[in-house]
Amino acid sequence: MKKTLGLALGAGGARGIAHIGFLKALEEEGIRPDYLSGSSMGSIIGACYAKGMTPDEMKEYVQSISPRNIVDVGLLTPSRLGLMRWTKVRKMMGELIGHCSFSDLSVPFSCVAVDLKTGKLVHFTEGDVTDAILASSSMPSVFRPVEKDGMILVDGGVLCRVPAAQVKQLGADVVVAVDVLGKLRHPDKIGNIISLITRVYDIVEDKSFKSFRRSVRKVTDLWLEPDMGDISQYQIKYQPAVYEAGYKTGKENAAKIRALLEGGKE
Repeated sequence: MKKTLGLALGAGGARGIAHIGFLKALEEEGIRPDYLSGSSMGSIIGACYAKGMTPDEMKEYVQSISPRNIVDVGLLTPSRLGLMRWTKVRKMMGELIGHCSFSDLSVPFSCVAVDLKTGKLVHFTEGDVTDAILASSSMPSVFRPVEKDGMILVDGGVLCRVPAAQVKQLGADVVVAVDVLGKLRHPDKIGNIISLITRVYDIVEDKSFKSFRRSVRKVTDLWLEPDMGDISQYQIKYQPAVYEAGYKTGKENAAKIRALLEGGKE
């Protein structure tokens, strides 16, 4: 009997567009996931796919996005916990997936966020999908945390860059993890406060990720890292090279995934 496939789509901001190319390549190879789990940008791509959007539709949409569709800066005071509001992004997600619950999705899906109160990872498998993916994507200090059920939620990538264990928990026999961030890159300069914040975030995340990856290897059948060079995760403008890197990774590894699903070894 063919095994079930779970895809763990990792955090990565603009680099997360590689997930769209990866899904497109797998579809062309006749491979579709039975389960999906995402962190940060991986949660947004995963939710859209689970709701029924095709990779082509997602690609067309992201090509049309400009900063004005996302950036919504409010008054930054000591009582505010982030620079940007979610108003525009929430509206955008409403256009993409509507107001739906996890039970409405055509592919079982989950995503992760971090509760600042407890310091623990939260694994969302039910409730409102938009609330969950915004929480999963709430980069600390840049976006305001999402308050939900008494929790103060921020980016899942803080503790779980690639939710491999979570997609295994959903029921996947074979777990393929896609990490779009790769190794820590070295910028030429730190030009403003935003780049300072994001650089600190990158360094802390990179250090914690090394031990995290060791802990999830036992549940991961195939770990993939699309090669995007030095492209930053923080830019908004669509980069064709990011999509193509994900597509190439999917094509190059389709045979390995197929073998795993048929009971062979990678």
